[in-house]
This record gives sequence, structure tokens and C-alpha cells, in this order.
Amino acid sequence: MPNLTKRYVDSLKPGPKDVVRWDSDLRGFGIRVKPSGVKSYMVQYRNEAGRSRRLTLGKHGPLTPTDARKLAKKRLRQVDEGGDPTEAVQQARKAATVHELAERYIVEHAIPKKKPRSIGEDRAMLQRFILPKLGRRKLAAVTRADVQSLHHSLSATPYQANRVLALLSKVFNLAERWGLRPDGSNPCRHVERYPEKRRERFLSAEELARLGEVLAEAEKAAEEPSSAIAAIRLLILTGCRRNEVLSLRWEEVDFERRLLLLEDSKTGRKAVPI
Repeated sequence: MPNLTKRYVDSLKPGPKDVVRWDSDLRGFGIRVKPSGVKSYMVQYRNEAGRSRRLTLGKHGPLTPTDARKLAKKRLRQVDEGGDPTEAVQQARKAATVHELAERYIVEHAIPKKKPRSIGEDRAMLQRFILPKLGRRKLAAVTRADVQSLHHSLSATPYQANRVLALLSKVFNLAERWGLRPDGSNPCRHVERYPEKRRERFLSAEELARLGEVLAEAEKAAEEPSSAIAAIRLLILTGCRRNEVLSLRWEEVDFERRLLLLEDSKTGRKAVPI
């Protein structure tokens, strides 16, 4: 058996079938020449179960014989320690991607536990911001630097950037719970959120009066649905959120005590005086 030097490997010629040559010094280290002329370094070994395995290390050219030999020694050392490098590579190829984790998050977490509007918002953030950047990445390969890069790319919209970070953090927390990443490995940890200015706007007395006039005119002209006009008035008088009013049911209205008894508001069950 020859020693796999660069001169020897360069001299190998392709044949009608694969040509395999083994190194004279390192048992299990070899090179395969395809009929196409492509030359690839490899190792062959038996795992703990006694099964013969072959693992390709890389192509000749990008990988020199010296580097290939070092890599082969490393892989064969793993075998001596009870490992199976081929199995490890196969498992890595099968590992879940961020895209697959996102789909599982929607199906197993969002749909059973969140409201339709929140599910829609999560889907939109995943499709628009997260998956284009990280979707094809293996879960184990996503780092804090990747998350910081994504967060920074949204710096022009701090509120949106922080919402994306919060969603991604939740998704990776679930990855840990589902055994897809080690505990405590969430790459969103220690990524600082952007400061947010609280958005608060109240109508002045003059603006409220004008809005009342417009609603009265619209009601008189019958050009708009009466339910829409009533909903706007109820929003003004109660301070409820839009969806709380639009999804209000008659059984949630207590006429005797003049209350709206909301069963499923964003903050949970609550009573609103009217």
C-alpha cells in the first residue's frame, strides 16, 4: 500500500469504476477516485456494533493530504473512544431547522394557546423577518451573534425589532423544552432590547366633540352601518380595546349592574363599567 502523499494522489487516474487506495501508515485512511476524476479522502472503520462504515472527509484540492490525514486521525480517535462519526454526520443532516421549529411552534403552541389575531401576527413576523434570515439554519447552529444581527437589522423600527426578539426567544425556549437544544442554550439570552417610547395619545375635548358630531351626522345620513357607529361610541365611552368591542356578545352585557363582563380580554377576565 502506498503512502498518500500529494504527488501520489495527483498521479492517480480514474477508471471505469471507483478506484480506492489505502494509506500505508494510517490504517483506515484512504482516497477514492470516481470515474469522473473527482478524488475524495475517506476513513473506513468498524463501530461498536461491528458494522463497517465509511465516512468521506472531503475532496482532494480544497483538502490537502496532510490536512486529510489529521482529520482522519481525529475521526478514528472518536471511534476508539466508542463514537461513530458517520452516525454523527447523518444525525446532523437530519437535525431540525429553524423553519421546522417555527412550523411546530405554530401547530403545537400558538394555535392551541393563542387568539387568532396573535397567531396571525406570529406568522407574519416569522415569514417576514425570522425565516428569511434563519429558516434554513440548523437549530444547533444558531448563535447569539445570529440573533443580534437579526435584531440589529430591524433597528430602524425598535418596537418591531423587540417583538421579533421576544417571539424568537419563545420559540427557542420551546426548542429546549422539546429536547431540540440543550437547556439554557437560548441564543436570545443577553440580547438587549431597544428602548421604546410609550405611545400614548388622548383626544382633546374639542376633538371628542367633533368626533361626536361626525358620528351623529353619519347616523342621520345612514351612510355607514349603525353597528360601526355604535362600536366607535362604545370604544370612546369604555376605553376597551377594538377587538373587545367588535367581539362582544350579548351574554357579556349586564344591564342591571351596567357592566360589560368580558370573559376573554387580553388581560384576562374583567368587568368594564358602562
